[in-house]
Amino acid sequence: MTTPGEEMHALVERLYPLCRSITGDGVRATLDIVGEYIPLQVHEVPTGTRVLDWTVPQEWNIRDAYVADASGRRVVDFAASSLHVLGYSVPVAATLPLSELRGHLHTLPEHPSWVPYRTSYYTPEWGFCLAQETLDALPDGDYEVRIDSTLADGHLTYAEHVVPGEVADEVIVSCHVCHPSLANDNLAGVAVAVHLARELAERTPYHTYRFVFAPGTIGAITWLARNAERIDRVKHGLVLACAGDRGRLTYKRSRRGDAGIDRVMRHVLETSGRPHHIKEFTPYGYDERQYCSPGFDLGVGSLSRTPYAGYPEYHTSADNPDFVSPEAMEDTLAVCREAFAVLDRDRRYLNLSPYGEPQLGRRGLYDSLGGRSDAKQAQMAMLWVLSLSDGEHGLLDVAERAGLPFDTVADAADALRAAGLIKA
Repeated sequence: MTTPGEEMHALVERLYPLCRSITGDGVRATLDIVGEYIPLQVHEVPTGTRVLDWTVPQEWNIRDAYVADASGRRVVDFAASSLHVLGYSVPVAATLPLSELRGHLHTLPEHPSWVPYRTSYYTPEWGFCLAQETLDALPDGDYEVRIDSTLADGHLTYAEHVVPGEVADEVIVSCHVCHPSLANDNLAGVAVAVHLARELAERTPYHTYRFVFAPGTIGAITWLARNAERIDRVKHGLVLACAGDRGRLTYKRSRRGDAGIDRVMRHVLETSGRPHHIKEFTPYGYDERQYCSPGFDLGVGSLSRTPYAGYPEYHTSADNPDFVSPEAMEDTLAVCREAFAVLDRDRRYLNLSPYGEPQLGRRGLYDSLGGRSDAKQAQMAMLWVLSLSDGEHGLLDVAERAGLPFDTVADAADALRAAGLIKA
């Protein structure tokens, strides 16, 4: 029987070969595969559509690309890796001397065996990415250069998956689907999101959970532009990225700094004992900066392991399926699961017997603790819930003030509500 981590890793491996970009058939193929795991509503937004201060660009697709030497041998081959072509390269068919070709070649001299990931989304350009050691081995001479690509009016594609909750208030989970063969950035995030959506669908959560699979930056901006009239439903959000490396967990706060998701993630990470780091918001990074832009100012943070650009393999061919581990993805999933459980159970209650301490023993509440190993803690949780059930404090407030695990506090609230001592 496979573990959740193994299932997520298998999805990463399946998606890895596809050539993705901010538009095109690679994104559609990716969403087709994701759609085999969870039902998706796919949206196609035409080229030229105004989305906030941006415009949906032309669609890019590529069929083949290579650099071949005089014998016809492909020394750089798109078929071997989608990273070998500068993303959004315009078509080219030419024969060039190596001296002229060098201006279109991108390498990583500090890591001579790795291929970098480079793009030119909004400037017409073409190029190839290759290992420095490959470039060093090329003799002078003429090379055939071929990029069989198209830039034409088409669509930007993104998808949503919704898990209905008891209330219409939403939690959004967002991850980008525009990077080609990069496992941690961001196929691991996609895999964690897919598994999380499947888990949530096994029950009816309190909040409605909306999963957004969209190209980075322009995709999130497009989603915001198309959902501006219902954005007030979004109460919490989390951007998943770099979710599968072996580094410690990193949470980046929302622009607000004290949004509900910020408090929940801090509580979950601190009480779990996991190695972690909590970063303050900066307007640079992944799509949290779009959701947190001043006009929207949503309570959206970002969860990763090692953050973007924080590991040498970032945006290189070394970010392959071997770089991410089932265990790390499973740990990221577990943190999301724990955080969303807190979001869903955090309520404000009103004490229905606020004059003096109610007699808990008469209602069998003390007896119900007899078999618990944490009976003393559970008893204190009941007293704290009663004390702070004034309609102003939520259960997370209680847990933080009392220094108690959130689950213990929430269980106490359930018992007190069943006994008719508090109401939501």
